[in-house]
Amino acid sequence: MLGRSGFSNMPMVVKNLIIINALFFLARYTLVQLFHFDLNDTLGLYYYNSPEFSPWQIISYMFMHGGIAHIFFNMFALWMFGTQIENRWGPKRFLNYYLITGFGAAFLHYLIIHFQVIGLETHFTGEQISGLIHNGTFDSTSPLFNKARSIYGLYHTPVVGASGSVFGLLLAYGMSFPNQVIYLNFLFPIKAKYFVIIYGLIEIVGGVQNSAGDNVAHFAHLGGMLFGFILIKYWKKNDLNFY
Repeated sequence: MLGRSGFSNMPMVVKNLIIINALFFLARYTLVQLFHFDLNDTLGLYYYNSPEFSPWQIISYMFMHGGIAHIFFNMFALWMFGTQIENRWGPKRFLNYYLITGFGAAFLHYLIIHFQVIGLETHFTGEQISGLIHNGTFDSTSPLFNKARSIYGLYHTPVVGASGSVFGLLLAYGMSFPNQVIYLNFLFPIKAKYFVIIYGLIEIVGGVQNSAGDNVAHFAHLGGMLFGFILIKYWKKNDLNFY
């Protein structure tokens, strides 16, 4: 659907990404309802040393979501920010950016989890770690029980969602249209550049706090933004006609 001067309100890559995400979400919901089989357990991204890790998860996790609100807001943001970016960059560069920021999100998430695991595992023997990871066995009366539970969670909790790529698109939007006004919560106007900074700071604080019960992969979001920033700077440096 074309608008002003060839501007598409639903460009090709954005449209197909939304369709693919919706199909995966529908497939997951159907399999859970009919067979009690959760696709997130297979296609979500596990820690690379987890017995449940498979290489394809580095890509497949970007197309899986946890619930209706999760996929709705990700797809809404993909359409809202991605439409402007794809119209400006073209489909090939847009898709490359989307996937690379998704990989970047996975990389930074892995890096943070790796250091968390190393710090926790120093309190246990190799035999204890092996039993914990593969069988979930550990003495619940031990003073180290909470640390053991944290290790188990890091190994066995998958990350799902397009949020890393979406945060990459948010960063690209803020850099491409810094003075464009966005309505926060549909009410409060704020320039895109400040919107990006605020969201980045929120993710940094959330990641550093690492609050109990917080199931948001904050550093994956930051990874999408970081790799998006690096990629845009690289393209601008090597392509004088980027804009």
